[in-house]
Amino acid sequence: MQGDDIMKERIGFIGLGAMGSGMAANLLAKGFPLTVMAHRKREAIDRLVADGAVEEKTPKDVALASDIVVLCVTGSPQVEQAVKGADGLASAGKPLFIIDCSTSNPSLTVELAAGLAASGITLIDAPLARTPKEAAEGKLDVMAGGTDEQFARAKPVLDAFAARVIHTGPTGSGHTMKLLNNFISMGYSAIYSEALMLGAKAGLTPQVFNSVISGSRMDCSFYQAFFDFVLNRNENAQRFAMVNALKDMSYLASFAQSAGVANPIGSAVRNSFATAVAGGQGEAFVPALSDVIAKLNGVSLVDPLPVR
Repeated sequence: MQGDDIMKERIGFIGLGAMGSGMAANLLAKGFPLTVMAHRKREAIDRLVADGAVEEKTPKDVALASDIVVLCVTGSPQVEQAVKGADGLASAGKPLFIIDCSTSNPSLTVELAAGLAASGITLIDAPLARTPKEAAEGKLDVMAGGTDEQFARAKPVLDAFAARVIHTGPTGSGHTMKLLNNFISMGYSAIYSEALMLGAKAGLTPQVFNSVISGSRMDCSFYQAFFDFVLNRNENAQRFAMVNALKDMSYLASFAQSAGVANPIGSAVRNSFATAVAGGQGEAFVPALSDVIAKLNGVSLVDPLPVR
């Protein structure tokens, strides 16, 4: 379908969290007929219904009301539950086009897509980059896997909430690229945290650290958001929980194992977040890893740091 025809397709949306609520609002604002399903909180769905969306109670009901369903849930187990669970999307017994915007395990995505194809259901992966702010603004980055024809059908939907939509290759390639993207960003987080701790041991404050790195070739928007927390204690600077960072790094480890390769740096990054989660900090956002690593080594990034 091309042009105005795509606007006639009915869109279902499951996963109205920090990212999904903004994405769904953009779909509605761009004129897509929208059906949504609540999970734990009512605020987002109440706003969407007030603006013209229709609420359904189960994934099956969402499927029956939709031509395309967008999933924005935590990961592979939640995707499989939404699709194949009791009253899942597949139980509607109709052809359906599913766009999985979650960060999932690529091998499980490929397996799920192959199984669904036999019953006339298409599943492609289209994970996201950037933050809830860009989701609300319709300026996300999307990495989409699927055939050329599948990508062409999905793109008008993705364009409703994204500024950049990149076709990465076949189904599963989007989730692979997302894991690599998160490996780099979580790797930066682990490096920043360890460097700050080492600096603190030597009496170098985060302010001094930042005065050297900020504006240098090692500066970037990810660094700036991370240090908005470190310097200003802005807990909303990067709204991505460490438990989800651990999940993604665990998916990366699984991918590396299935590919038969060694990834020692990935393992070290994963262990940094595993340490934080095991210490009860899983729901804290990623920049708080800096405090976890500092505390484990007997220093603070907040209190005055005497020269040693």
